[in-house]
Amino acid sequence: MNDARYYSLNTYLRQTFGEKVYRLSLNGGMTCPNRDGSIDTRGCIFCSAGGSGDFAASPQQSVTEQIAQAKLLLREKTNCRKYIAYFQAYTNTYAPVGVLRALYTEALAQPDIVALSIATRCDCLPPEVLDLLAELNTIKPVWVELGLQTIHEHTLHLIRSGFSLAQYEQAVSALHARGIKVITHLILGLPGETTEDMRASVRYLAAHPVFGVKLQLLHVLEGTDLGTLYKNDPFPLFTLEEYCDLIADCLALLPPEMVIHRLTGDGPRRLLLAPLWSTDKKRVLNTINRQLIQRDLWQGKYYRNEETHG
Repeated sequence: MNDARYYSLNTYLRQTFGEKVYRLSLNGGMTCPNRDGSIDTRGCIFCSAGGSGDFAASPQQSVTEQIAQAKLLLREKTNCRKYIAYFQAYTNTYAPVGVLRALYTEALAQPDIVALSIATRCDCLPPEVLDLLAELNTIKPVWVELGLQTIHEHTLHLIRSGFSLAQYEQAVSALHARGIKVITHLILGLPGETTEDMRASVRYLAAHPVFGVKLQLLHVLEGTDLGTLYKNDPFPLFTLEEYCDLIADCLALLPPEMVIHRLTGDGPRRLLLAPLWSTDKKRVLNTINRQLIQRDLWQGKYYRNEETHG
């Protein structure tokens, strides 16, 4: 646990690899069943044309070229020596297993890549892909990031996720059985959800075998169906203080050993419609820390109580 009263990814990486580790955002050139017509053609209502990979490299480059380019950009800011290969854009297990093997092994072959993180959907993990991930996990750590967003079926339908909570549970169970760490994304502030709905999603994660969590502030982006909905009929969004207050509650509900990979999120500034205060990430994190101190909260404070009383 760090001075910020929660178990941050930075703390975990320093403990595990002995120094600061940086993620390199990669693009495997895949699409998504929610875009190619297998489920839908429109994608989730909040998803930009970049498929949540707006900061990833171009898929026209090889994985090796993407990694080299990302390292060059980082070297302008830091002299880091260890990296995580993060396949971020779209659905990164949505390809034949031979294609996936080539992409993943190319990344893992580089000696300064210490782990592989793969963002995907819970309904895109067939047995042969799970077996590949388990095999690679014996070489270097493999993490799978699943975008659950909410446990509430009515909201999953509203945001056009195209999967159910039951499918998410099946994926987590299958990954956990193979010893693969799961990172789950939740979006806080989805239309129609109360803060208690959001806390219920956090309590759900706290009771399941999840290694890490990304708590993501809802970003309303230009060019998305959510953006059109917001412009035509604006729905309530969090203020900075409201969001940071909720984050403090969420951290107190999570087990102390769960790694906090994200507490706010980065929306591309050129696309961001609201909330504009989210662009000042340092201010957001400082406000969260202040809330935790003022309310005397820390990660796990209420977790045992929730575990005991359900």
